[in-house]
This record gives sequence, C-alpha cells and structure tokens, in this order.
Amino acid sequence: MANVFGVHSVGSSIVTFLRNTYPGPGAERALPACDFELVSAGQLAGDIEEGNRITLFLYRIAVNEHRRQSPRMREGDSGAGPLALDLHYLMSAWGMSAEEEQVSMTWALRQLHQYPVLDASSLTPDAGWDGEEVIQIVPSELPTEDLMRIWDALAPAYRLSVSWVARLVRIDPDTDDASYRRVVAARFAYGREAS
Repeated sequence: MANVFGVHSVGSSIVTFLRNTYPGPGAERALPACDFELVSAGQLAGDIEEGNRITLFLYRIAVNEHRRQSPRMREGDSGAGPLALDLHYLMSAWGMSAEEEQVSMTWALRQLHQYPVLDASSLTPDAGWDGEEVIQIVPSELPTEDLMRIWDALAPAYRLSVSWVARLVRIDPDTDDASYRRVVAARFAYGREAS
C-alpha cells in the first residue's frame, strides 16, 4: 500500500521504465530518438514542444469495483481499509513523421505488453510502497466516442493514442488521526433485574 503520492508514483514509474529501456543509439537497429513524459491536462492544453515523444496522461481515476468495501488486509487492524484505485491513462504519440510516431508507439506498446507488472523495486520510493506491492498495467478498450471527447476537451488536435489501466493501486488511510482511535477497553456492570 502507498501514501497519497501513490497515484503520481505509478505514472512516473511507467514513464521512467519506458525511458530507461528505450534503445539508445548503440542498438542493433536504431530507433528514432524519443522522449517519454508524464503530462497533466494543463500541459496538454498549452504548447507541446516539437519532437518525437510519447506522453502519458491520467484522464480518469476510478475506485476499483471489486475492492470497494474490502476490510483491512492486516490482522488486528480495524477501521477503514485501503482505498483501491484503478488509474486510466492515455498514451499518445507526438512524432514529427509517420515513422517516428508509429515506431515509437509500437515499441512502447510492446514493452508494456511484455512487462505488464510494476513491483516495489520499479515504483518510485516517494509513495512508501510495501515490499510486496504489485501494480498491473493492462490495455483498456476506450470507445471511439469517449476518446474523441477527451481530445475535444484538450487544445491540441487528435494524436495516435492507446488507453491503459494501472490496477490495483491501494492507498493507505491516515492512521494517526486521534479522533478515530480504536476502543481498547470497555466497562460493563452486572446486576440483578428488579422484580
């Protein structure tokens, strides 16, 4: 489980993974130079720098429907369980030519297909992940109408895009709030019932 930096950590970790594994100039067959960037809606609404890049945009956060009401995972804990989230990303290509755009996007798709799991060793440490934490990255079918609505809401024109879901991101509740401390003792009085 993670703290409130968990959502940002997942997107940042995916981008870092792609950036670090992209073949450099010494590779057997040179791929076009490409940059990978985690972007916000505000960045997409502004001017996008020219150049070959793949962007990852978090367009939706959803509470996981299967873990919505699950109790805490650890024995002896009470109170609210972790918040289980699914993160919906839009990966877009910003190539200057058809070859740059298509080759870079295909490579990124293949990487996430071959390595669909982020474990604690590949997640950024700022979220305080548990050692056994695993985030799955799975392709998501986004209807054409929904995809067009996203691009209509953003300033740039449509770009080649693919949607992914990162699941199951578990965010720990705050545990140091004094107003929700557990009851550790109770008093009971026994007596005879009046006749």
